[in-house]
Amino acid sequence: MTPLYVPRVVAYVDHAAIRANLARVRAFAPRAKVMAAIKADAYGHGAVPIARTLVDAGVDALAVACFEEALTLREAHVQAPLVLLEGVLSPAEAELAASERLQVVVHSEWQLALLEGLPAGTPLSLWFKIDSGMHRLGFAPERASALHALVQAHPGWQLQGWMTHLACADDPEHPLTGQQIRCFEQATAGLPGARSIANSAGLIAWPQARADWVRPGLMLYGASPLPNKTGAELGLRPAMRLESRLIKIQDVEAGETIGYGGTYRCAERMRVGVVAVGYADGVHRVLPTGAPVLIRGTRVPIIGRVSMDMITVDLRTLPQAQIGDTVLLWGTGLPAEEVASWAGTLAYELFCGLTNRVHFVHR
Repeated sequence: MTPLYVPRVVAYVDHAAIRANLARVRAFAPRAKVMAAIKADAYGHGAVPIARTLVDAGVDALAVACFEEALTLREAHVQAPLVLLEGVLSPAEAELAASERLQVVVHSEWQLALLEGLPAGTPLSLWFKIDSGMHRLGFAPERASALHALVQAHPGWQLQGWMTHLACADDPEHPLTGQQIRCFEQATAGLPGARSIANSAGLIAWPQARADWVRPGLMLYGASPLPNKTGAELGLRPAMRLESRLIKIQDVEAGETIGYGGTYRCAERMRVGVVAVGYADGVHRVLPTGAPVLIRGTRVPIIGRVSMDMITVDLRTLPQAQIGDTVLLWGTGLPAEEVASWAGTLAYELFCGLTNRVHFVHR
């Protein structure tokens, strides 16, 4: 049957790459259990299919940010251990977290009060977050012993462990990371329960952060969490390939301008292509003239402003380009980290910024 339409913009997600990147995580931290971060719809890659692949590949647990994300996975019958990183936000969520057998991260006194409001004996599986120096979420380090005592005072509560989050792990020279690791280790010394410190940057750049559990996120999707490094340089495989197509090619005379605001003026008669993708699909409007796309294996620059539905590109170096040619926005051959640098952002934001106009194909 002939399809009614052909998608303008397609994100191809390679599940073999997800598996390979999980193996790379295990190579970095072979003695640690892996809590894979699939929050934000698996960093824009599709939480349910990615979760199924990770579970099939033997991941030890999955981490989400909020209850809605956890419920999406449970409704899809993903039965792996699920860790709720921001914890519960209401009495109703506390009840549902218990009934759905979620592992709840507790970071504040008011959350403890919510959990203590549940009927006596309600089974709960808890992680306590310690603020070791990022000063975002977490209990003061000196509270750790009292938190352990609180677990012992509630028969239904089970302590999974302790976690903290590193503020500057992407800088291998930053002194704060070592200070945070030492603070966390001192706070939890002598207490039962597993330890979890490292995110992607931490487990790559800081061996001492590879505790009982690691929490990789971005590296599972093949992008580098370290500045000035690509995923390929770290042995990672890009999991996403974002493509559109050329929908017009024209010759524009010298002196004419291109696109909104006339910000690009042709210095000579030049061949210009129009690509069916824009900021309504998730391509950042701030991408400047010069930012690359890939057509027929050749890098060509964006010219003029990114608009809602289209971008324009300079085809002077690619005379063989034709209408209908595939245009790669990022993926193998054009790292998302590089594209993000042109936009003054990170690969995280590129992935998470894709909109529902993008058609996803999972392979």
